[in-house]
Amino acid sequence: MDQLFTLRTFVAVARQGSFTGASRHLRISPSVATRAVAQLEERLGLALLTRTTRSVRLTERGQVYLESCQRLLEDLDEADRRVRGENAEPRGELHLSAPIVFGRLHVLPVVQKLLAAHPALSVRMHLSDRNQHLVDEGIDAAVRLGELKDSSLIALKVGTVRRVLVASPQYVKQRGTPRSPAELSRHELIAFENLGATNEWRFGEREQPVRLQPRLILNSADAAIAAAEQGLGIARTLSYQVADAVLAGRLVLILGAFAPPPVPVSVIYPGRRSASANVGAFVRTARRHFEEHPLLPVEAWRPPRPSAGKARR
Repeated sequence: MDQLFTLRTFVAVARQGSFTGASRHLRISPSVATRAVAQLEERLGLALLTRTTRSVRLTERGQVYLESCQRLLEDLDEADRRVRGENAEPRGELHLSAPIVFGRLHVLPVVQKLLAAHPALSVRMHLSDRNQHLVDEGIDAAVRLGELKDSSLIALKVGTVRRVLVASPQYVKQRGTPRSPAELSRHELIAFENLGATNEWRFGEREQPVRLQPRLILNSADAAIAAAEQGLGIARTLSYQVADAVLAGRLVLILGAFAPPPVPVSVIYPGRRSASANVGAFVRTARRHFEEHPLLPVEAWRPPRPSAGKARR
């Protein structure tokens, strides 16, 4: 089979999460899709997908290969659009959506670069922790945290974040540090309701549920973090939301060894927008930005060391 066809088939299977969905998307038979991916795996000499009777999941190497394939296919499609005259200078309005804190911290810098590079372009960005329907609400592109359920969207993974528990040093000094998720029931808990619809907090690689009853529930991540900083209890947040506070010493991480698996961060847009010069410019700018400024994993956080003068005191 043609190598480009096998790459497009692999990407479709990974995005759809099934050979049947990919075959419908590509308008080929499931047997052809299965054979194309098998041929690709044979050529590479490794497994890209883990197959079960119910689902198809990427292997670790498959995830790495998917990201490279998506970039390659995006660049190839861009070349096709350019030669057909579709790669016009971005202009008019680009409507974006992103989570509130992530948008402020990590998407605004992308928008700043985009506006500086394209004077004829304007951006309207809606910050909300509610996942909006892109087509129904007229959104050209969005940044999403978490697994994507809408298979009609094109996605570019730009990083990962983790769910973490944090508390102030003062709270830990007064109440102690829980040594296991089960011990959280004896602590004051703060919940950000958009991070989960139930009171089940999940821990570990297998995401084992622990049912807890928070005393303070908020609909704002910023408010939950502020409450934790004021010593009201242990808050459950996403890692990027509290990185600055942890590095500054205002918060400390709790039960890091029990953290659930990372959450993907993706730039998404409807397939019919793939030829849009505005969307294409945003996707390229976002990809370059997160390559230059990757989202650091919690394990890589390094609080600033005290100066030599302060240490001698």
